[in-house]
Amino acid sequence: MNDHARRVYDSILGLQCDADNPTPLVRLNRVIPFKHTQVYAKLEWFNPFGAVKDRVAANLLADGEARRSVGPNQKLVEPTSGNTGMALAMLANVKGYTLTTPLSSEIPLEKRTMLRFFGADVMELQDTLCPAPGAPEGAIAKAMELGDRPDFHMLNQYVNEANPDAHYKTTGPEIWRQTGGEVSHFAAGLGTCGTITGTGRFLKEQRPDVQVLGVHPQDGHDIPGVRSLRQLEQTQLYRPDEYDHVIEVNDETAYKLCLRLNREESITAGPSCSMALAGALQLVPDEPGNLLVVIFPDNAFKYASSFVKHLPGMAAAAPGATTKSSPLLEKMRENVRGNENLTIDVDAAHDQWQAEKPFVLDVRPRDQYDDAHVPGAFNIPLAELGDDSQYLAVLPRDRDAPILSVCQRGNASLSGLLFLKSLGYRNVRSMNGGTLAWREKGFATDSK
Repeated sequence: MNDHARRVYDSILGLQCDADNPTPLVRLNRVIPFKHTQVYAKLEWFNPFGAVKDRVAANLLADGEARRSVGPNQKLVEPTSGNTGMALAMLANVKGYTLTTPLSSEIPLEKRTMLRFFGADVMELQDTLCPAPGAPEGAIAKAMELGDRPDFHMLNQYVNEANPDAHYKTTGPEIWRQTGGEVSHFAAGLGTCGTITGTGRFLKEQRPDVQVLGVHPQDGHDIPGVRSLRQLEQTQLYRPDEYDHVIEVNDETAYKLCLRLNREESITAGPSCSMALAGALQLVPDEPGNLLVVIFPDNAFKYASSFVKHLPGMAAAAPGATTKSSPLLEKMRENVRGNENLTIDVDAAHDQWQAEKPFVLDVRPRDQYDDAHVPGAFNIPLAELGDDSQYLAVLPRDRDAPILSVCQRGNASLSGLLFLKSLGYRNVRSMNGGTLAWREKGFATDSK
């Protein structure tokens, strides 16, 4: 007999959340700029397998079992950015199923490792961070290929109505009960869009004036589990007509607020949590009676490698070694970032590439360059930029020649820009969003 009051359960499945056993709502106090509006974080890592996707995985399986498309000893396949796969893997262990998870090699190492640890057969593919439904190749295409085989079944969280239904049945009722019906604003990051669609639908049925707010990342982003606006247009569960506002938040804003949440609120939030919060804070007015609930999908522990990339001082030096991090270089890069005279968005970069044929310097590692690069780009990995004797001959002789510095997401290319500036080149720009944003736009690429 499961007993929520005593926290005693017959099995791990008894910990699954609903209105009688909700994930916590915690009020935010130190990172909030409001005087009147109350802001609460719904901490979804209190689900039994550590993320909001536990709800979806359980409902996908229950729906499949009810329809008899999932049976004894079932082989499941599901493309994933990590959390759905981890929940499915653990549920499969309980129920005697097996799980194969095609996914992008861009997903943090921590998640890929834990999927294997939980028992999933992980297929790593050269794909964008969030696989795009309908794309001719990549994680979703591979999953659909396996799902067409008679011995596999694909639950398909990207189109399956059991995804938003999970939140309609659990997340929405929890929030309504926990706030005593006083919730005025609800915000969630946009990924498969099951959370915002199902929860928002329930809340609006209880109180039509509840504001449902969606937050998405920029093109070429590095926030696992969420999708840029261009990626969202390809998903069947993205229903903007049901949301009151949708807003974009960039990587830098999300990661900086994530650090503050952990250090000032002592809440172990991951980057998609802070992205959703940052967007909501821009949309919600500071007025008496406002009560905002923001979904915090999972905690920080799966994203150490992402923090190392985006937050200075996170990388530990090897024993006996001195760190290569330069505070001066980091400061120079931050001063460059967002400078319209030194950076350029991907659409403008594409226009320039078509009109002027600038020299394109790609500073990524060779395997990323070989996979896909801007046509005509010359590859000098960032680690080799100091060896200028080898490469000076290929750089333009004209110090006023137009040059684009390009990397995977628009971070390392800032160092490429600074290097070229140090050589005296005056017309250099770093491309925001990097090659991932270029590919998401559908612009032409070459490969080796």
